[in-house]
Amino acid sequence: MSKTVALPPFPGVETLVRPSPERLSTLVTDGRPVLMKGLVAHWPAVKAGQDGTQAVAAYLKGLDNGHPASVLEANNAIKGRFAYGPDMSDFNFHRRLKPVSAGIDQILAAAAHPNPPWIYIQSTETRLHLPRFVAENPCPILPPAVQPRIWISNATRAQTHNDNDHNIACVAAGRRRFTLFPPEQVANLYIGPMDHTPSGRAISLASLEEPDFERFPRFAEALKTAVVAELEPGDALYVPKYWWHHVQSLDTFNVLINYWWGNSAPTAENPMAAFLAALLALKDISPADKHYWKAMFDHYIFQTEGDPVAHIPPAHQGGLGKPTVKTRAEILAALKALVDGRG
Repeated sequence: MSKTVALPPFPGVETLVRPSPERLSTLVTDGRPVLMKGLVAHWPAVKAGQDGTQAVAAYLKGLDNGHPASVLEANNAIKGRFAYGPDMSDFNFHRRLKPVSAGIDQILAAAAHPNPPWIYIQSTETRLHLPRFVAENPCPILPPAVQPRIWISNATRAQTHNDNDHNIACVAAGRRRFTLFPPEQVANLYIGPMDHTPSGRAISLASLEEPDFERFPRFAEALKTAVVAELEPGDALYVPKYWWHHVQSLDTFNVLINYWWGNSAPTAENPMAAFLAALLALKDISPADKHYWKAMFDHYIFQTEGDPVAHIPPAHQGGLGKPTVKTRAEILAALKALVDGRG
């Protein structure tokens, strides 16, 4: 019989006070999560939250243009964890389309219930639903082209997942706890399907709230690497791309604004395109073939032994050398020929 175990506290992430845009560039280079205290404490949304739940709810409803948003609804039995149903064929919640204001009213009403339903207004683009939000609540360290999304809920829990973009998550109301794992912990997090997900990103099947080490023994190794950040209203967290993170909303009314940026590669040059192609081409080949292609990727792509073409004159390095307009076009043409069956 499996059993769950209480977890010890995790170490905290590095903390800075209102870093500058220049400092953010350094953080991106370092690739470590950082708590940014008071970064958006000046926002009207944060100040409204300081006046109470009804005040911030009224502020957000006043910005709503009525455009239908994605609202997740679930009964109390899921304990706030939006994830899969028992056999993973479906999910443990329903997705509805309704105005942000209607979702906010549901969250407010749920607070009066001893066993409240769980309501989650998820990943809603402010420019489409709350068009005045950006002008009134600008991010002080990102360019205006990086557009925010808003997440509003009661005490819900987003299961461990990662993103292909850098992320700044800003708390406008309520408190949030992020538990983060480095990208290389993928093998210890028991990640679920990529093409059948609760919210667009693959999630860990190992519960952080009730860890089951009999079912997921390697999860104990992941926990050794975990760090935590607890955000109050006005705080923000920088989450580097690919870092796994579990997000717990701690109050009955929570508002988070997040900004994703940094994944701007063209479609064919996006690393995910290479990964998906590798799933088709490499996953089920023979051990000998895998050994060969691992050596090729290590040598030419990850360059584990240094520059793989240093011994070739630059004029003759071709696609293996520094990319040029010509070599990029040649590689894309060769790739297209292979996909079209002409390789």
